[in-house]
Amino acid sequence: MIRTPDDIFDAALKAVRDNFAALPIQVDVLDTELNYGPNTRVDKVIRLTIGEKKIQYFTEIKNNFTQATIGLLLQYRNMLPGPMLLVTNYVNDVMAEHLKEKKIDFIDTAGNAYINQPQTYIYVKGCKLKDKLQNQPLGRAFLPTGLKVAFTFLCDPKLINKNYRTIAQAAGVALGNIGWIINDLKTQGFIIDMGRHGYKLIQKQLLLDRFVEEYPKKLRQQLFLGKFRGDQNWWEKTDTHFENALWGGEAAAAKMGNFLKPQNIAIYLKQEMLNAFLLKNRLKRDVDGDVEILKLFWDPVDLAAKNGLVHPILIYADLLATADQRNIEAAKVIYEQNIKRFIRED
Repeated sequence: MIRTPDDIFDAALKAVRDNFAALPIQVDVLDTELNYGPNTRVDKVIRLTIGEKKIQYFTEIKNNFTQATIGLLLQYRNMLPGPMLLVTNYVNDVMAEHLKEKKIDFIDTAGNAYINQPQTYIYVKGCKLKDKLQNQPLGRAFLPTGLKVAFTFLCDPKLINKNYRTIAQAAGVALGNIGWIINDLKTQGFIIDMGRHGYKLIQKQLLLDRFVEEYPKKLRQQLFLGKFRGDQNWWEKTDTHFENALWGGEAAAAKMGNFLKPQNIAIYLKQEMLNAFLLKNRLKRDVDGDVEILKLFWDPVDLAAKNGLVHPILIYADLLATADQRNIEAAKVIYEQNIKRFIRED
């Protein structure tokens, strides 16, 4: 049986009550699907009562979550008027410690929980799922090929009304995939048919969030060409040559003037240029290296790459995927200065 967000919410609350049967726990849903600010949405506003303590939470319900999800939560948390609660299927021991370290309160359907509010502290980990939950199907739009198309539409929403061949070339995917992906984006509510005015991309903030969450595990891993190491600060002196290679991640953020000193360097390039790039920049393969090279899958001319950098949306996704606080701060600046205009609703 597929679990809806409401199913996950109800199952997680039941698991918490079962684990703490001796405590009087009550939950009141105060509101659902509210927007706090132009780019921050919460699934539910609840009042959690534990004994005499009342906590108003702004909840984010996730089938599953990743490092990138944590990055998003950390970014949005400060925009909310109160504490955030992650409600999800399952939190393993490693992720429980990670969430605790980041001070993100959570509950899951197995009974694991972290609640850290004034006069109230609960931390339970190690509970196992009795039944494996079936997640909502992602659909074609959030599989690797679909993520490439979603990325191109987020970067340039006008592409949605170009012919399929143009879209395929911009996204770097086979022509036969485009119709299926567009139909799935329609089904999921990201594209609407405006009749003679063509298609329109909507819910762009939600689509961006979904892309950021799915990109690291679904697509980025497929783009990985290897890890390398070079001379100290080599990246500050080299020119990537825009048509062949682009800076991503921390290096791109630093070159945008975010005062971030990169600990890891990400470069996107055309695979056939890999050996020439390594030779020119004296980079050597090293599984523990701080230089990560990934395949450039899109058409950088169509997506208006500037100053040798990937699109700000991809820089933002790379930074949030680390769940590192300094990168999250840089991602927030990039979002405010460079991304808002791409996702603003017409």
